[in-house]
Amino acid sequence: MSRLPLLFALAPLLAFAKPWQGITPGGGSSELDVVGRFGEPTRKLSARGQSVLVYSGQRAIKGTVQAQFKSDPVTKEVQRIDVYPAPVIDLAAIEKSYGGSCESTAGAEPCYWRKETAQKHPYFLYPKLGLAIFFKDDDKTVLSFAFLPPAP
Repeated sequence: MSRLPLLFALAPLLAFAKPWQGITPGGGSSELDVVGRFGEPTRKLSARGQSVLVYSGQRAIKGTVQAQFKSDPVTKEVQRIDVYPAPVIDLAAIEKSYGGSCESTAGAEPCYWRKETAQKHPYFLYPKLGLAIFFKDDDKTVLSFAFLPPAP
């Protein structure tokens, strides 16, 4: 008996992380994929129970000041990607690219929820995309993007 119909039936239930530069967090890519795509990182470190590959300075990935790939230290599977963009990106560009507020878009997808870090810095969380966008103190300019496994 073919399992293909079952796969098609379950497809809407599967959530995939938003990839960045061909690397997908949460089950799609490994540290080997990262190094294969971008070369050796500027630094390798361990932080908060994760292995971190950092690309900055001369090895910064095009369009970034820095990119960090955070992985499980045992499986080496990429769990999160933090990207610090080089160009200035503002709130309007974010909403145009990824969608508006869930509170104002009447259920349109994707949409974001405005949140705050423990230090009271604002960020937008796009749960269906697996994307968090952190802002500078002006509340309008992007500081960084975090690509994560999406919420179910």
